Amino acid sequence: MSSDSVAVIGFIVLFALMLLRVPVGMAMGLVGVTGFGYLVGSGPALKLIGQTSMRTVTDYTFGVIPMFLLMGAFVSASGISSELFRAANTFVGHRKGGLGVATIAACAGFAAISGSSVATAATFSSVAYPEMRRYGYPQSFATGVIAAGGTLGAMLPPSTVLAVYGIITQQDIGKLFVAGILPGLLAISMHMLTIGVIGAVRPGFLPAGPKSRWQERVQGLRDVWAPLLLFVFVVGGLYGGIFTPTEAGGVGAGGAFLLGVARGRLSRADIRASLLQATRTAAAVFTVLIGALLFGYFLTVTQVPQKVTEFMTGLGLGPYGVLALIMLMYLVLGCLMDAMAMIILTVPIIFPVVTALGFDPIWFGVIIVMTVELGLIHPPVGMNVFVIKSVVKDVKFATIFKGVIPFIAADMVRLVILIAFPLIATYLPSRM
Repeated sequence: MSSDSVAVIGFIVLFALMLLRVPVGMAMGLVGVTGFGYLVGSGPALKLIGQTSMRTVTDYTFGVIPMFLLMGAFVSASGISSELFRAANTFVGHRKGGLGVATIAACAGFAAISGSSVATAATFSSVAYPEMRRYGYPQSFATGVIAAGGTLGAMLPPSTVLAVYGIITQQDIGKLFVAGILPGLLAISMHMLTIGVIGAVRPGFLPAGPKSRWQERVQGLRDVWAPLLLFVFVVGGLYGGIFTPTEAGGVGAGGAFLLGVARGRLSRADIRASLLQATRTAAAVFTVLIGALLFGYFLTVTQVPQKVTEFMTGLGLGPYGVLALIMLMYLVLGCLMDAMAMIILTVPIIFPVVTALGFDPIWFGVIIVMTVELGLIHPPVGMNVFVIKSVVKDVKFATIFKGVIPFIAADMVRLVILIAFPLIATYLPSRM
């Protein structure tokens, strides 16, 4: 059997296993080792399992993932999400749609520390949704804002998705983190602008809350100095070259722990729960990474990336035509699988195409994450939508998707802006 036939069968088996709900990492590892063993030999394939697993879990660079996951776990356990929401609400809650704007601002602050979109959506479903409903905000708007705000966790540093992209493509993780800052700020601005447009188009749709006194606003700012300091210290250290990404993760985790303990927000039970949560999540991520690396060896011996590159560059569509096809593929895959699975499964195949077309790999990483963000909220799957539904049980899926449609439109516009003006993503990394 030819290598092309083996590759086709391998992909068919992989998607069949995923449809049977076999974990993505396990499915990729199984197909990768089996295919590699068939083409090269069972001995080298079995050795590959041990070598790849050991190298992955002991690699210093890969330590960035558990460190930032631990940082996010400590931040979540410290109750910082509620403080961020209250502080933002004191400034804009009295305006029409102000609680929605406050939710976006608080989601951005929390995502910038936790690095997790799903965790952000789950947290603010408990923190912001009851407040918005208490002041008469429609269910569709309240849940749509939370779903859209949750996606900021995939873009703002430290982003686990950007870290995994950097590991797979061997790009500088620090530059990828910094590259996400301006597009992340653009996302925040456009989400807030979307809320303003909704309020202007439908004047009676969004209520206004009570106006806070300046004393309450100052108190709210005092409550959030710690997470702001932590974020500035970690990202500033990365941008200034003081820390490597792994060191920044360690500093961030240590800083989140010390701030939580010093402010009396982390009990022994919270610390233990945070350590367990970070360990479980890191184990899941590393399982997928090991499976992806094993599958990558299979792709190498079958020369799938090279053949896909030759095919796509030979279509005569030009660089941006091929890029449009790739983005369309990600939008379709967003209906079938979660963000991490999309990145790990497709980047080894697509990345050679992108570099052959002359696109900047750092810029493309940001583009990938932005497209993945759309996958987190667009129908029919939308991981963030399912998370919100699991927390807010009295809301229908159709209601959440209805509320998130304006933000999907804004994200599509933002994607076009970043493609038209790549300097938005590449300017800060170029200054490092």
